[in-house]
Amino acid sequence: MKLAVAGTGYVGIVTGTGFANLGNEVLCYDVDGNKIKRLASGQLPIYEPGLEEIFKRNLDAGRLRFTADAMEAIQASDIIFICVGTPSNLEQAADLTAVKEVAQTIGRYMNEYKVVVNKSTVPVGTANLVKKIIKEHQTADIAFDVVSNPEFLREGAAVKDFENPDRIIIGTDSKKAEEIMRSLYRSKARTERPIFITDIQTAEVIKYASNAMLATRISFMNQLAHLCEKTGADIRDVSRGMGLDSRIGSRFLHAGLGFGGSCFPKDVRALIATLKEHGCESDLFEAVYRINEAQRTIAVKKLQSVLEIKGSTIAIWGLSFKPKTDDIREAPSLDIIKNLQNKGAYIHVFDPVAIDKAKRILKEIRFFDNPYETIRDCDALIVVTEWDEFRNLDMRAVKALLRKPIVVDGRNIYDPQEMRQMGFTYLGIGR
Repeated sequence: MKLAVAGTGYVGIVTGTGFANLGNEVLCYDVDGNKIKRLASGQLPIYEPGLEEIFKRNLDAGRLRFTADAMEAIQASDIIFICVGTPSNLEQAADLTAVKEVAQTIGRYMNEYKVVVNKSTVPVGTANLVKKIIKEHQTADIAFDVVSNPEFLREGAAVKDFENPDRIIIGTDSKKAEEIMRSLYRSKARTERPIFITDIQTAEVIKYASNAMLATRISFMNQLAHLCEKTGADIRDVSRGMGLDSRIGSRFLHAGLGFGGSCFPKDVRALIATLKEHGCESDLFEAVYRINEAQRTIAVKKLQSVLEIKGSTIAIWGLSFKPKTDDIREAPSLDIIKNLQNKGAYIHVFDPVAIDKAKRILKEIRFFDNPYETIRDCDALIVVTEWDEFRNLDMRAVKALLRKPIVVDGRNIYDPQEMRQMGFTYLGIGR
């Protein structure tokens, strides 16, 4: 099939590359001409395990192309994926400006029947809005269908998720569009991982509901961690004990410094705004968000209990909001660093892949190329991101390099008893 992908951010690049790798002809377009030139020359603006190889392979094969010419992309395609950003606006709802602009452009240049696919994370009702805008901007009465096909790509595992999805949600009211989308995804469907067809509004809600449920599990465990600290219980064992119940399962039951990234914080806020817009109660999700915001202060509070922060040098391991990505959007590390700087601390940081992006926004920071040099002569270490590189380091060397053997383990990757036996002042979360 001939596909157009509007937007070359995280979702657009992974989606376009993934479909090209299935043998489709994919033309990605973006209003950022410089970005298009870099992509066309083989430069990826994001880090994602496994992506670069298939990106370059399909670029070289000619199945994946890039253009700043919207008319070319729209008129050459059978299916148009809208993959633009929907950041929070001033009211904390999803900002649909980019989605509306793409819809206007599609209407203006449409030359024959198209399936227009909302893959961006958007509030319920957006498909109808896109349909309305396209009709208003058409120069001729050309038939088209709008489909909701939300993405469920986990950063750090996006290639795997595209190639082996848990489910493929297609929201449509058109049999023609349904058949086209089924044909596109047929090779990815499995009995236990089906293509699930529903109405458009339901598909739109499924995306927000999924992210809000995962965010709720994280905030649930983070709030419970405070009780564990007060009573001497261990949140990791609580998590294991809960996860053995098949009705609950073990995933997303880990206490830490809260969730971040481009999805969970934004989507929880947008869901709250949508609920309020429709006159529904939103207190559960407001609590989920509030708990997460408060959790970002925990690491500094713990450090304050054992160290005078003003004038101290603090090492930070991990900048990205999660491992296996260079994404630092709404990452807990940013709030922690800002908090420490406001209290008069000097900051050393290390992250395996996110340093370049961090340098653009973090000031008066010393950046390092390896974890050991980062901590040399520091008064404390805060582990913010649970990169595998941090799990099996020589902790006796870590103790020797630190000026004071203080470790705030914000992701509970070390054994508290072992750390304390080695002489560390060890502070975990809920342990």
